[in-house]
Amino acid sequence: MKKQTIFRAALCIGIFSLIFIACSKNNDGSSDQTVPNGKQNLSLFLTDAPGFFDNVSVDIKSVQVLVDTCGNSSLWQGIASGCQTWETLAIKPGVYDLLALRNGTDTLLAQGNVINGKVVLVKIELGTDNSLIKDSVKYPLHLTKLTEPYIYLTLTGNEWERYEKNKSRLWLDFDVARSVVVIGNDFFLKPVIHVFVKSTTGAVGGVVSPMAAFPVISVYNSKDTAYALPNRDGRFLVRGLQPGTYSLNVNASNGYHDTTITNVNIKTGELNLEKIVLKRQ
Repeated sequence: MKKQTIFRAALCIGIFSLIFIACSKNNDGSSDQTVPNGKQNLSLFLTDAPGFFDNVSVDIKSVQVLVDTCGNSSLWQGIASGCQTWETLAIKPGVYDLLALRNGTDTLLAQGNVINGKVVLVKIELGTDNSLIKDSVKYPLHLTKLTEPYIYLTLTGNEWERYEKNKSRLWLDFDVARSVVVIGNDFFLKPVIHVFVKSTTGAVGGVVSPMAAFPVISVYNSKDTAYALPNRDGRFLVRGLQPGTYSLNVNASNGYHDTTITNVNIKTGELNLEKIVLKRQ
């Protein structure tokens, strides 16, 4: 697990600012507004799987969804033209600090009432004010020719969580570690975004100490690996895990031993571990 040492630099600077819009653990997207007949209300939340940078800021301009009003196709490419409807969701355009959205913190990115049907494509428009900070130095974050200026998320239409009548929500987990590509001395954004809902996935969290060890958490099995950078108080939370058996590794430095917990059984809901105390070498 020593490959994770690249993440340690991200702990040297507190990462708590979200530019333009506030983060929240409790905003579930629900509202008292009645959804009009023939419409459905959608809520998209943005959260982050952290990477090895002090800060990653992404400029988001707009969010649209493609609705299959006929509901007879699981792939958007196969939708008849007469069944395709693009809808624009309401957002607060601006620069989002992705690394502030970790350990269970997310923000309501977009919301709105759209025509009934299966939502099979999410289109996120990016601006040009994208950047990252590494070792206290700010660098531009370029868009690749394949990305510029949109991110497309292909869905089947069944990923959404229906939490109230005519109201659905979905979480977008922006995997920073896999989304930033280094070519020479330049950084490029090649977005990797996982989607999940809380009702069908699990989470594991706890407290690790001391923070002087600069701990980095990884939760992994044969199918996937997820990361967490603990907050200043040592608390961490990894979400969006498919039910199964995992190992949890704490990668430590500064004279502390790594620690691995095996056979962590993840079910739907949140699993809280006992406090992890790292020992000196």
